[in-house]
Formats: sequence, structure tokens, C-alpha cells
Amino acid sequence: MAKSANQKQKLLSICRLLWETTDEEHPLTVGEITAALDRGGIQAERKSIYDDIETLRTFGLDIVSRRGKNGGWYLGERTFQLAELKLLVDAVQSCKFITRRKSAALIRKLEALASSHQARQLQRQVYVSNRVKTMNESIYYTIDKLHAALNARRTVSFHYFEYNVQKERVFRREGERYMVSPYGLIWDNENYYLTGFDHTKGDMRHYRVDKMADLVVTCLARREDGAEKDFDIATYAQKHFGMFRGREGQVTLRCQNRMVGVVLDRFGQEAMLISDGPEHFTVTVPAVVSPQFLGWLFGLGDGVELRSPGWAVAALREQLDSVRNMYYKENKLQ
Repeated sequence: MAKSANQKQKLLSICRLLWETTDEEHPLTVGEITAALDRGGIQAERKSIYDDIETLRTFGLDIVSRRGKNGGWYLGERTFQLAELKLLVDAVQSCKFITRRKSAALIRKLEALASSHQARQLQRQVYVSNRVKTMNESIYYTIDKLHAALNARRTVSFHYFEYNVQKERVFRREGERYMVSPYGLIWDNENYYLTGFDHTKGDMRHYRVDKMADLVVTCLARREDGAEKDFDIATYAQKHFGMFRGREGQVTLRCQNRMVGVVLDRFGQEAMLISDGPEHFTVTVPAVVSPQFLGWLFGLGDGVELRSPGWAVAALREQLDSVRNMYYKENKLQ
């Protein structure tokens, strides 16, 4: 048989055909492969298909042959198994800091890692109802730049903003650029945060990545000559509840025994639990006493009691009184 003009594409075409259309439930016979090649203007003899498949196997593709009814050839092991792709799709769909448009684009790319039949299963995966997505479309590229800055140990510069009631950006520090030596990225409570040394404030701080604008990786080396030299990002993330700022200290909690799991989930398996009677234990941990931390304590009800330090107990009482007075005033107005 004379070779067609597209003969050089035959091996690549077979590879793409097996990758895009086959899996264990959907094999292709040699006849179906030949017909598909013919539709693409590539003529092939049956024997040459076997030779090409063997070449692709030698190259490293896991091409499996199944005999009998519904037999044929299919691509077996892939870079990602279907179960793994489902997990990744669910993570992208539910991720708050990725916009809807970027989520859709990423999922389409993940679908390309499976056969067209398996991709339909990915489209039917769990969707998080009414998931609030970020409005900052540039976050995808901001994160990439931050990783580049971290790898190069370079200072970054950016504008930082909040939204007003008209959903317009309002820049902090009167629009001045922030200069920060980056030390790590933290994913907390469905948001991405940059942690680094703020050159203006002179201490370690964190910033919501989706609230950054006009990020630039500078040519300046990051600062590494102070306390930040021994900075531990894991410890920092554990102490900052919800990434809120506050006064830092060693806090002692007296907890009912049923709260062991809650405490270990929050502070880690290394937290030292000390028995305090038959029904309670105490634990002393480093924490930043922020409104978020106090709210976490309140949410645990009588299961956890804040015992010390005194200034932290006073802060909790003050917040409880403030909220109680607000509702008391509202009731009096009615």
C-alpha cells in the first residue's frame, strides 16, 4: 500500500486516539483504530497498527489488550487515576480564592488528563452550592509570582485593598505600595495568605493574596538578618486564628475531656494535655488573642474555659459584654 501524505503522523495519531478516547470500559479494536485514522486522511494496514502499538509500549505507554467480546486496545495506567482527578476537580470547584472563570478553565485541563468518557464523570462531581468566589481574576498569576519571589528570596511590592459597599477597591496606606520580604504562603479558611516581613511596619505580617494588586517581584534580596531569620511559618499559622492580628501569648485552657479531639485538631498532636480531675484537662499553648480566637472559644460553650493570662480573660469578658450590650440596647428600642 502506498504511503499517504499524512503517514508521518500515524504514530502520533494512534497515541492521541488511545489517550483521548479509551479506558478500561471503552477499548478500541484494530478495525476501529484503522477507521479513525482513515477519517483523518491516514491509511494504515492492520499489521502496521500492531507494530505502532508495540512502539508506543516500548516508549512507555501502558497500552493494554483485552480479548473476547468487547475486547480491544486501551490506555491503562495514566498520570492521574480517575479517583485522584475527582479529588482535584472537587478542590478546584470549592476553592474560594479561584474565580469561576479560572475554575472552569482548570477543570477543562484536568478533564484532558482522562479519557473523554471519564471526563463526563468529572463534570458530574460534587458542586459546592452557592460557593462565594473571589472577584480578583489576577490572583492566579499573583500566586505564581509569589512562588517565584520565594524561590529567588526576593522582596515583593504591591498595592493592598479592601472593598467598599459599592464593591469598589479602596487602597490601604493611601495607595502607597507595600514592600514585603516573603517567607511563605498559607492556605487558611479557604483563603491564601502571604506571610512576610513588612518593611514599613518593621514586623512579620500576613496579607490576603486576593486583595493584592500590581504585584512586582523586585531585584532586592529579602530581609533575613533579624528575628525573621528563624521564622517558622507552620507555628505562625497555628497561632493566628483565621489570620487575625492580636496580642500574642501563652494561653491556658481548662477543657472537658470530650474536647480532646477539638484541641488536638486546632493545636496539633504535640500539645501537652494535663489531667485536671476526672472530667477535665488543661493545656497551655501559644496563641494570638484576636477576635477570631475569642469567637472560637465562645463557640465551644462551656466545654472550654480560658484560665490565663489575665489580660486574655479580660479581653474575652470585654467582647462578651460588648455583644450582650448591643443586643440589650436593641431589645430596649423595641
